[in-house]
Amino acid sequence: MDSYLIQVNGCGDHAPILDVHLKTNGTSMSLGKVKGRKPRWAVRASEMSKKTFNPVRAIVDSMKVEPNPKKAMISLSLGDPTVFGNLPTNDEVTRAMKEALDSGRYNGYAPSVGYQSCREAVAAYYNCPEAPLKAQDVILTSGCSQAIELALAVLANPGQNILVPRPGFSLYKTLALSMGIEVKLYNLLPEKSWEIDLKHLESLVDEKTACLIVNNPSNPCGSVFSKSHLQKILAVASRQCVPILADEIYGDMVFADCKYEPIATLSTNVPILSCGGLAKRWLVPGWRMGWILIHDRRDIFGNEIRDGLLRLSQRILGPCTIVQGALERILNRTPPEFYHNTLSILKSNADLCYAALSAVPGLKPVRPAGAMYLMVEIEMEHFPEFENDVEFTERLISEQSVFCLPATCFEYPNFFRVVITVPAEMILEACSRIQEFCEMHYQGAEGVPDMECDK
Repeated sequence: MDSYLIQVNGCGDHAPILDVHLKTNGTSMSLGKVKGRKPRWAVRASEMSKKTFNPVRAIVDSMKVEPNPKKAMISLSLGDPTVFGNLPTNDEVTRAMKEALDSGRYNGYAPSVGYQSCREAVAAYYNCPEAPLKAQDVILTSGCSQAIELALAVLANPGQNILVPRPGFSLYKTLALSMGIEVKLYNLLPEKSWEIDLKHLESLVDEKTACLIVNNPSNPCGSVFSKSHLQKILAVASRQCVPILADEIYGDMVFADCKYEPIATLSTNVPILSCGGLAKRWLVPGWRMGWILIHDRRDIFGNEIRDGLLRLSQRILGPCTIVQGALERILNRTPPEFYHNTLSILKSNADLCYAALSAVPGLKPVRPAGAMYLMVEIEMEHFPEFENDVEFTERLISEQSVFCLPATCFEYPNFFRVVITVPAEMILEACSRIQEFCEMHYQGAEGVPDMECDK
């Protein structure tokens, strides 16, 4: 019979030593002496969490300023069209949600990529001869943000790099760095309505480039690329054999004098993952319904990318099932006039803001063509008391109680972004205060206040 002998040796100030002997079939065997260890807590944050960094939050949270108590705060910083209540979603959208809830059919788990009927509805909505889609080409996600996250995760490995617009939506960098993916920033050109600097873009491609992110219509620029410019972007991607992640959450949110072209409709050979969702066009960002559309007519992605997206989607079981239950009706029964009215309001606000800020000394707004934003250049040489756009916008808050995001948040210093979803009267009041602020601090070529501003 086997026997076990455990001796505890130790004396004085020395820690006890466990001397473990096994006696098997009469043979004694020592397992060695193991020094006793007192358990202690050693809980540390993961490396992924340490790499996760949101530049918008980092900058905004560090802005330790109080608004002017004599003036009501006007926030033009948050890209949420629901904040002021002037842009409600359509009644048909709300009814669809109520019916889905009341039906009791959508309280359980759905497939991780979404209900088949919902994927069919999205595919049918976006299907066209130039870019055909079927249900298997659609992955439903928890908002467009998760769509971007899944697309990045399936296309890039740690140590690879992605090409990201500058200025651009800060989430791309936040997600990439947390995954150990390098970010290379390609320039947009304000003097060309924020078109891509194609030579700069192509110069950044190397053997480790995993994908190119194209955001059209753009946050933060409010720009919309022309068909010919999109074709030139596709030509670069085709030459370099780099797939495209298309962030098209603002697709079709373009003003009447402009035409939106989904990039996949112009591509014959470049594989594209197009990310979109309900948030902006249907004015329900909190409902967290997004999707990835897989465009791969040359079968370059093949089954590998599709299978990869399926596996990644299984980490979290897809978007809200109630919203999925309403999705087909939202897509097909929302009346066209709802979209038209929303765009009319945004276009009117954009025109008001652009005209007002164009008249302000030291500011150069860039006219938007869609989305919900407008970018404004600060001619910093005329505001020498401010070191950068962050200081400029901090003082704008403390003196005029107007909050615009400094474009340092978007990797583009000496600009600021204005959100144009607020009511028109607030746009005008904010622009009036911005003008007052600039006239107070503007200095002309000789370094003295421009007296013309006082007239």
